[in-house]
Amino acid sequence: MIKNIILYNLRSAQNVGSVFRTADAVGIDKIFLIGTTPTPIDRFKRPQSQILKTALGAEKNIKWKYYKTLDQLYENEKLKIAAIEQTDDATPIDEVKNITDFDTVLFGNEVDGIPKEISDMCKSTIEVPMMGKKESLNISVCCGVVLYHFLFLEKKLVQ
Repeated sequence: MIKNIILYNLRSAQNVGSVFRTADAVGIDKIFLIGTTPTPIDRFKRPQSQILKTALGAEKNIKWKYYKTLDQLYENEKLKIAAIEQTDDATPIDEVKNITDFDTVLFGNEVDGIPKEISDMCKSTIEVPMMGKKESLNISVCCGVVLYHFLFLEKKLVQ
């Protein structure tokens, strides 16, 4: 069961807010914000208006924690992580059968994605195959596709 999301070095506060809203919709417990990823409350303890605009209150329902680096996250949290990234050895999402292998999904920077040394540290790497001419989805859209796919897969396994 997916309980957590990691957002690694995202640039867009609007994407972060959208992920909070989607996470709330599917019952995610916690979002870990890493590096340059904007947080709902900025370093001056002010609400981040661009996140609030797209989260529409979901930032109040989902626990979140900021870490400067992924190393800090790994030192402090016991997570089984699946990287969501397009790589040569990634498993297409529709071929993932055992979702109990991980409890957390990691999404990377909108342009640079997840560095190989980080995805190599994860339990698995999963991709959303692209059928058209574009090579990728917006991070918040990809998050929605991934979370709902796993939610429906979990429900199917329980039946």
